[in-house]
Amino acid sequence: MKNRTVIGVICMVAAIAVTFLIAPIVNRLSSDTSEVIRLSEDVKQGVRITADHLEVVPAKTDSIPEGVLSDPDEIIGKYSSTALFAGDYLTAAKLTGEPNTASDVFASLDGSKVAVSVTIDTFAAGLSGKLENGDVISIIVTDNDSGKVSIPGALKYMKVITTTTSGGIDQESIVKNEDGSYEIPSTVTLLANVEQAKLLAKYEEDSTMTVALVYRGTTENVKKFLDRQDEYFLDPDRGAEEETDETEKTGERGEDIVERANDIINGNADYYDVEEEINNG
Repeated sequence: MKNRTVIGVICMVAAIAVTFLIAPIVNRLSSDTSEVIRLSEDVKQGVRITADHLEVVPAKTDSIPEGVLSDPDEIIGKYSSTALFAGDYLTAAKLTGEPNTASDVFASLDGSKVAVSVTIDTFAAGLSGKLENGDVISIIVTDNDSGKVSIPGALKYMKVITTTTSGGIDQESIVKNEDGSYEIPSTVTLLANVEQAKLLAKYEEDSTMTVALVYRGTTENVKKFLDRQDEYFLDPDRGAEEETDETEKTGERGEDIVERANDIINGNADYYDVEEEINNG
């Protein structure tokens, strides 16, 4: 009899605990969700986002990253600023109001800038095939005769229009091979002024060029780098080209340049300060 009484008391206490303690916690956790917009399929760079690319799913509110767009009007009609993938949340940095494919850039040329291609001599010289349309790069020049390595001031911040394979396929049109590999680009096409185009043609003949990724991100920040490069040509005192010596393997803040480039590629460059980089440049 005592055992039955004890069991009964335990059951009553458990029921009260479930009713007044556990159940409210479960309800609070299940109700602490929000509807979030994300991509329902992979999207290449420069694609105009439509409602068909999107899906609305519930997500825990505290797991939604800061800056995620929740209004369809802020997304539909914009263009992907880089390659995006199914399940990606969308932020302002991932979208742009202007298309950014090679064809779009070519169509926008007005005579003030030209498009010029240079050869990617080795897999490493082209950032191991990881360059994307809209990237800002520096050109590292190695003189074939003297072996001298430099980053000419005239080629410090250049915009990538596209990369192209030996078969003439542009970066945004490259598809995966049956074995899962991709055809590697053999040229990179850059947006340049006439003086830059002449320099690139000269270096194509007597030097080896390697690209270094400087920035990948919003159209607004890309423009800041390009504006800074344009200012270089307006400086009457620039005289001989400024060069960065080959021994400078780290930036002014002491970070490894290659490591920083990899962080930018992988979206991990939270410490990357555009204004500081441009001002220190």
